Amino acid sequence: MLRIYRDMDIDLIESCKRGNRLSQQQLYNQYAAKMLALCRRYVPGSAEAEDVLIRGFLTVFERIGQFRNEGSFEGWIRRIMVNEALGFLRKQKSLFLYSEIEVAGIEAGTSYTDSSLHTEDLLNLVASLPDGYRTVFNLYAIEGYSHKEIAEMLGISEATSKSQLSRARELLRNKICQSGASATKKN
Repeated sequence: MLRIYRDMDIDLIESCKRGNRLSQQQLYNQYAAKMLALCRRYVPGSAEAEDVLIRGFLTVFERIGQFRNEGSFEGWIRRIMVNEALGFLRKQKSLFLYSEIEVAGIEAGTSYTDSSLHTEDLLNLVASLPDGYRTVFNLYAIEGYSHKEIAEMLGISEATSKSQLSRARELLRNKICQSGASATKKN
């Protein structure tokens, strides 16, 4: 079944490369919801996230000829969407990243298990982070980029990327603790 799915994707991609509008619509319908969720992780406003999504798909259709059917097509689209979101944040000048600062002492590996915290709640907490923290957190923790890659993408040092991630985690940790305390008080 996976092979059939992959063949259908290849056919759809090839049809899009030829400029077939129906295939482009089908491709958009297939990936739009996932990519909109990705855009919303970087761009706080719904209307702005939708604008980023549309610009991202325009880029996908303009550059689809560059996709060589090697690797994940969804991954290729994700990279375009991330770049569009980062470009939007740069244009808005809301991607504020601190200059060189020492890496905070909090390291990954601290786990929190709060069964009352749902995925949507966690995503809302991530969305409430300052732009720079949220961007580095998303790139590292969700997209899986290394600090070196993040530094190159954002034009910052690796140390700044690590510091932003550490501070984002600390803020999230505090917000999770606060939301846990609030939930306890309600019960």
